[in-house]
Amino acid sequence: MITVSGIVIFIANEYRFNALGKESYLLIIVPLVLLIIFYISGRQVFEYDSDGEALNFKNRNIIPFLDKPLHDEFPKYKLIKYDVVSILFFKRLYVTVSSKNNGSTMLKYQISYLTKKEVNDLKLSLNKVVKANKEKND
Repeated sequence: MITVSGIVIFIANEYRFNALGKESYLLIIVPLVLLIIFYISGRQVFEYDSDGEALNFKNRNIIPFLDKPLHDEFPKYKLIKYDVVSILFFKRLYVTVSSKNNGSTMLKYQISYLTKKEVNDLKLSLNKVVKANKEKND
């Protein structure tokens, strides 16, 4: 919305008002840079549900046309391991799940917008599942 507003104001300034001069290009550049950062930082909505016998992961954008939403659901016993990677302000969750075809599959989720407490709660929940699975296999 900010990008569209910036473009409209830029066009109005260029063809009608001519009040800003060369600075009018900032009306396009700044919103585009913000949109690129928003896109690179990943999907904004991450939902996790571990109730019952299945793990349910959902990851989607608040702007529907930017990316396809991810939705994965699998039994808890298939979870092998997980890893949370943080680089600067980007956070990713990598979940390794056992599969019939390849032995294991890695699922990737963008969790950059989760708070530190939410990430810790997610880790705690996944640790319980991984620990329970290791006890069953040993």
